[in-house]
Order: sequence, then C-alpha cells, then structure tokens
Amino acid sequence: MMKRLNLKSTCLLSVILLLNISSLWGQTTKEEMFATPEKTGSVYYAYPSDEIVAQTSVPKGYEPFYISHYGRHGSRYLISDDDYKWVLDLLEDANKVNALTPLGIDAYNRLSKVWIEAEGHGGDLSPLGVRQQRGIAERMYKSFPQIFTDSVKLSARSTVIIRCVLSMDAFSERLKEFNPTLDITRESSNKYMKYLNYHTNEALDFRAKNGGIWREEYRKFEQSHTKPERLVNSLFSDSTYIVKKVNPFSLMWALYWIAGDMQNMETNVSFYDLFEKQELFDLWQCVNYRHYVCDATSAQNGGIMMGNAKPLLRNILDSANEVIHSNGKGGTFRFGHDGNLMPLAALLHLQGCYNSVADPAEFYKTWSDFKIVPMAGNVQIVFFRKKGSDDILVKFLLHENEITIPPIKSDILPYYHWKDVEAYYMSLLENK
Repeated sequence: MMKRLNLKSTCLLSVILLLNISSLWGQTTKEEMFATPEKTGSVYYAYPSDEIVAQTSVPKGYEPFYISHYGRHGSRYLISDDDYKWVLDLLEDANKVNALTPLGIDAYNRLSKVWIEAEGHGGDLSPLGVRQQRGIAERMYKSFPQIFTDSVKLSARSTVIIRCVLSMDAFSERLKEFNPTLDITRESSNKYMKYLNYHTNEALDFRAKNGGIWREEYRKFEQSHTKPERLVNSLFSDSTYIVKKVNPFSLMWALYWIAGDMQNMETNVSFYDLFEKQELFDLWQCVNYRHYVCDATSAQNGGIMMGNAKPLLRNILDSANEVIHSNGKGGTFRFGHDGNLMPLAALLHLQGCYNSVADPAEFYKTWSDFKIVPMAGNVQIVFFRKKGSDDILVKFLLHENEITIPPIKSDILPYYHWKDVEAYYMSLLENK
C-alpha cells in the first residue's frame, strides 16, 4: 500500500511540475504582450522574480552538494549615454522653436528627468541589477543550505565587462553575508573569456553586416513592422521641422529602447503611453527575430549558434566532475551576457529554448527572448547524492524555476540521473 501511495505522490508531483512549466513556457501570444508591455522590452525585461514557483521535494535520502550556475548580469542602463542624449537634444531643439505638441513637451520633460539618473551610466549595472543578484544568491542559499557549509570552496568568474564583475560581486557578497566563512574565489580575466563569452568564426561571419542569408528577409520584416508616422506626429506639431530634422524610423526605435529600459532604472517614469500596444508588439517581434536568428536556433542559421556554448558546456561538465570525483561539495558561479545565455539554453536543450522554425511570422510563438534572457537571467544545475549510493541526481533551473530537458528521459522528473545527462551532453560536444 505504501509503494502505491508513493507512486501516486510521484505522479502527482510530475503533473504539477509539468503544469507549472506549461504555464511559464506556453506559446507567447499578442494578448500576453499587450497585458504586460514590459515584456516587449526584450532583453531589457527585468528579472521576473515574482514568477518563481515552489520547487518539488528532493528524492528521499538525497542532499544537494554542488551547484553549477551561469547568469547574465543584472539590470543595466542602455549601452551608451548617446542612446538617451540624442533624443533629448532633438526634443530640446524642437521645444525651443515651438515644434512640439503638448505630448511632445511632456515626453521631453520626462526624458530630462531620466537623464539626471542616466548621464554617465551608459552600459552600467543599475541599483536594481545589484538587488537582483543579491536576491538570486539569497534564494539559492536558503534553498540549498547543505552546500554552503563553513569554509566550503566556491568559484566565481565573470567576463571582463564591469557590469558582469559587479554582478558577480553582489552575488558573492550576499552569500558571504549569510556565512562569512565561505571561501569564494572571484576572478575576472581574459583567461576565462574563451568559454564565458565565446563565439565561433562561423557565427561571427553569419552575423556580419555583409554576411548572412537572413539579412534581406529581416530588412523587409523590420520595414513592414516599423510604422513611426503616428508616433512622430503625436510628438511634433511642425511638419516642416519633421521633414528637416526628424528621422522617424530612428526616433521610434530610440524611444522604444528607452521605454523598455525604464523598468531597470530607479527613476519612476514610463514612456509606454507614447506607443500603441500593436506598435510595441511589432517592434519587439523585430528584436526577437534578430536574437532568434543570431544567437539561438532559428532554422535560418542551421543550428550553428549552439557551437558558441560548447566551450561553456565543457567547463560545466569538467567542473562538476571534479567535485564529484573528489567526493567534495561546492559551487561554480559564472557571469556573462545575453548572447552567451541564449546559445547555452539551446545547447542544454532546456524546454522552450531550442525550438527551430523558418517562418518569421511564427518566431515569437516558438521562441521568446524575454523568457530566456531577462536581465539577471540564469541557469542553475543542482547536484544531489545519497549516502551509500553512487547515483548522482541533478535538476535544472531556469530563472530559479524547475525546467525539463525533453531529449533526456527520467523516471523521477524534474530530477535526472547524472550519468544520463552527462552522456547526452558529451554526445553533443562530440558532434561536429
């Protein structure tokens, strides 16, 4: 009778897991994007910590002993100060000659307020980015306290970009606040860029401005999905000024990025009212298109982008096996960028992260960038062992939610036998 109850419990947990994953990874719809315009921010979507669901129970007798992590830096400002400044300068100039509508004047005043915070911060980690990394570290510590025992050795490495270094630092400091004895080695060096931020020559050639069979089709898609006339006319009252000084296409895109990044800043200002929901949705489709083709598994690239993550996957396997074979415990924490996390999620074959279609109109229904690489997005692989058994179990977390690996079979979802996981990933590394 007890075995039957355990079996029922296991099946129930599996059903609950699949329902949770389905709710998180269901097909993206226009209605979803209309309801949450922040998602149209693409890779500027702030970390969805409010979407984290409870994890399933660990199989009886097993305890966590190692965690492997790759995380994107936390929330940041737009890459360059000029991404704000040229728009501000244009609106200021138009305001001086009375060429703005009341809405345009309001937008100018809002952007002036934003500039007070943004000036000098192009590409920098924002205060929210620090809080995100601290929160991820805190939840990790509380979820797997058996790993973070006194004096345990942990490795933290980041790319050489400052926002990644500061993300690593915020994450590591939070862990040490819980247990000051933790021995965390923090490194940022070109030595580790060969796997933390690797791109094959084939991928670079495909993305080059004069390369890639995808570019002409994308140009037409972007052209048909960028309709700036309504927006520009709502901001400028002088048609002559528009003709002489305003590039409608460039302005619409610049305001789109500013609007999307406001969720990562401290200044409480929004620009979404400048756009119609369909306009935001259309612009986001263009950005999602580029990411899908240039960093993920669109049929247009033939799967070559997964090669960018192979050195990283090799490091993940080697680092894990080093701990396993030493019968030790610890953690390996890596910090990089969206362009690294997208191919890694695809190569790992995380559910919803490696689908491949060829029709641009279907891209967003199959693959959505904000679900895979929000600010501070991360993949965690947690390792478990049982005294007296050599069967290592692992489970995968994407943004701290359990996720499945469909090509790998398991009788204990969301957990997998490490021997099966390692064998599958080794086969991918060996496949040229």
